[in-house]
Amino acid sequence: MRLRLPVERPTEPPTGYKIAHPVLSQDGTRAGFTGVSLGGALPYGVLADAACVYGRRHRPPARRCDCGFHCVHERAAAEALRCTAEHRDTVLLEVSVLGAYIRFERGFRYARQRVRTATAGPCGCGAGAVAFADAGWGRPGWWALAPACAGCVRGRTSVSLAGFARLAGAGLRVVAGGPAQAVLPAGTAAELAADGELGLPELTAEAALLQARLDWFQTQLARFGEAGSGGREQV
Repeated sequence: MRLRLPVERPTEPPTGYKIAHPVLSQDGTRAGFTGVSLGGALPYGVLADAACVYGRRHRPPARRCDCGFHCVHERAAAEALRCTAEHRDTVLLEVSVLGAYIRFERGFRYARQRVRTATAGPCGCGAGAVAFADAGWGRPGWWALAPACAGCVRGRTSVSLAGFARLAGAGLRVVAGGPAQAVLPAGTAAELAADGELGLPELTAEAALLQARLDWFQTQLARFGEAGSGGREQV
């Protein structure tokens, strides 16, 4: 007798949680995420379809394969994964599980997903994040990013949380965790002005990022000035 998995027909897409690294395309026009385990070499967007990482032609999630997106049922379980050293710079994603899926005790393996919310942890210094900045590694054509505060952005390749949400599109919400506990950009009407202008939280984050960059440029200019003065004195 062949055993079959029970068939579920939910009225709404199930919700799951996972962690991922935010990424920015080399030309700065697209934003997305890359996983921390299987398929981590393949960045994906807010709305994405899974592909078999082993190159097989079946549709994920195949029962006799590990392919497909993965997530857990509980938010706390996903947050616990960020305690490890290699996952400190990840963001917490709340996703809608779409298409076919296989339910396990702790989570889902599934064919399609929509990332609804991305929660950025604090900067490495402990302050609340206002931007995603170059994490020092990446994938071909993609910069890997990490949460950063205004003081730590400096001259690194970076994008504000509001900018990341706009580049990612599809209604993504980005939430800044950590000390600030601030909710930044949204693609929803409730958080954007009716005329499409940025709201106060988004403008505040953008201003903090611009100020950090200005401070860095002023520091560099001051160094050049000091070098020039020293040269004239020697003459």
